[in-house]
Amino acid sequence: MKCLFLYNPNSGKGKLLKKLPYVEHRLKERFEEVVCRATKSAEDLEKQAREGAERFDAVIFSGGDGTFHHVLEGIGEREVTLGYLPSGTVNDAARSLGIPKGLKGALNVIVKGNAERVDCMRINGSHYAVYIAAAGAFTRVTYDTPQAEKRLLGKAAYAVEGLKQSDFQPFPVTVCCDGEKTETSAALVFVLNGKFVAGFPVNDEASLKDGMLEVVIIRQAKRTNFARKIKTMCALAHLFLFGCKVRKKDVLLLRGRRVEIETEEGVLWDFDGEKGTRGRVEIEALPQRMKMFVGKNK
Repeated sequence: MKCLFLYNPNSGKGKLLKKLPYVEHRLKERFEEVVCRATKSAEDLEKQAREGAERFDAVIFSGGDGTFHHVLEGIGEREVTLGYLPSGTVNDAARSLGIPKGLKGALNVIVKGNAERVDCMRINGSHYAVYIAAAGAFTRVTYDTPQAEKRLLGKAAYAVEGLKQSDFQPFPVTVCCDGEKTETSAALVFVLNGKFVAGFPVNDEASLKDGMLEVVIIRQAKRTNFARKIKTMCALAHLFLFGCKVRKKDVLLLRGRRVEIETEEGVLWDFDGEKGTRGRVEIEALPQRMKMFVGKNK
């Protein structure tokens, strides 16, 4: 069996580059041939992942949630086994998949070889996401937060950046979830396949193997004032502290296999923390589309 290992040589202040011989040595415990290649950009990562899916039995990659997203965008629906060495700030995808954050633990998962099929999402017929599509309040935080702040403060850097973006505006949404139509005004919309968001177990009872998506909407009246903004902030805090299963009036939860969301053309979506499309989206669960090395019984 052959595997391709993709890595960013500048990731984590270059720490991974120093550990590259160790990574290659461990991967050779499972694979007969290991090819290591550095990536230069998100576009280069997608290109190399796409080409690797055609030539290798497995594509292993290191990085954060955004890296995972670009790998999935690259391979699309090609058949290849994926292995993930998380090295991002919060690593929501890894948490949902039972993959340890530490390099040794993540490599152990791959070497043990427990490969399972898990769900992912397809958006507008041609884009892919691992665990979340989001629009509204604070969703720009993941890509607006400077790398220097993330290295210095870790997950707290997102909170600092979030305070700068707290003056959010509501937007109209019409959601059709498996034929059930809902119209409302929202401050935040999540379409979830994973369990964690920003390190919090927002969707902790969900499964990445059930072919279902959870849609979470923080409602907010179109005309905002100070009291309504405080109310929305409380609903957001409730969501992140207690998860979407603990019901609250301003938090709407829907569940289905296919979701269509109509909204204003200027509303920006992000996919796995990376900038996505604007306006209307169609999102569907792809049951067991990804084959991955994951933590056993996780």
